[in-house]
Amino acid sequence: MQSHDHTPGQNHQELTYLPVPFPKTPPKEPRFAALRDWWNKAWDVDGVLYDMWEDILSAPEDGLRDMAPWLRAVFAVAGVSFVVLMANAAGEVILEALQQLITAVPRVQVGVDTSSGVAAVVDQPVRTYIAQHSAGLAVEGSTVYTLWLLTGIVGLVLGYLSRNNGVRAMWTAWGAATVFMVWTTTPAAGRPIAAGLAVLAWTFLSAFAMRGLTLRRRVVAGRPAKVTVKPEIHVPVQPPAAEQHPHSGCPFRD
Repeated sequence: MQSHDHTPGQNHQELTYLPVPFPKTPPKEPRFAALRDWWNKAWDVDGVLYDMWEDILSAPEDGLRDMAPWLRAVFAVAGVSFVVLMANAAGEVILEALQQLITAVPRVQVGVDTSSGVAAVVDQPVRTYIAQHSAGLAVEGSTVYTLWLLTGIVGLVLGYLSRNNGVRAMWTAWGAATVFMVWTTTPAAGRPIAAGLAVLAWTFLSAFAMRGLTLRRRVVAGRPAKVTVKPEIHVPVQPPAAEQHPHSGCPFRD
């Protein structure tokens, strides 16, 4: 049995669904588009990079005082970094040289009577004390003795040249430690004499190490008071007496 359409003369098959159009995918933005846009704007007139480039070009003419603040900051940071690096390198070289100098002195005989004369009264007890108390340390007793000598020499020289209170304190501590070592190590019979000679020697050298030190309080003269002198001269003037009639005292008046 054939089915007839309502529309005469046309035969077609009914579709169960209508085709749905798919949405188009939006075009992708190019990668780093925002960065490229910022870069272009920064190089425009009055842009950030444009102004910085102008500051760099005008820096030789402006000089260090009138150049842009950010350029001065960059130069300051670069200068400080260079100084720190140089100081670090110099410090390593100095420490290495000092280490070689100190470790190269184990030939100094500590605890052995190698000195003579008056100096031996102070030097030999110090050597003996260091030899007795340096056992078990990471350094040799001779290295400790060398450090003790260097500390005294540095305190004496720098105290004479710089007059620094910190150096003077180091010199004082060094002298007290020396007297203590002499008093501790010297036999009881000669202990007072040895300690006294150590104190006398340290006092004599302190005249150079503590040059300029005074216990008097500094009196700073104040500034003279300012006196303002004004040239005005005020002369008190009495008001003129009231004019009287020549016949005021006469009983007969006109």
